[in-house]
Amino acid sequence: MSHALRTLATGVFSVQRSASAVKIRGQRSRSDAVKDGQSQTFDESLLEFLVCPLSKKTLRYDERSNELINEEFGIAYPIIDGIPNMIPQDARMIHKSRATEKPSQS
Repeated sequence: MSHALRTLATGVFSVQRSASAVKIRGQRSRSDAVKDGQSQTFDESLLEFLVCPLSKKTLRYDERSNELINEEFGIAYPIIDGIPNMIPQDARMIHKSRATEKPSQS
């Protein structure tokens, strides 16, 4: 089993939640995790296995915002405690799709 796959399996099966750490929809913000001293970094080797659930294309990791970016659709998936949240409804829009923008005529 490759290192990345083993890391993914370990992360999925070892998630523990405490009542004090749970927020709406079971998510903790990155700032809460940092305050608790439990910030986990995203393992970039997982990018080999992860694709956008909408487009099925590869994603780019943005370390600054701690998100997985789909450039084509202009959406960003948050990473909470080192675990990517790949639910499309939880993604945020980062810019308009260039294909839908129309040039303005003056």
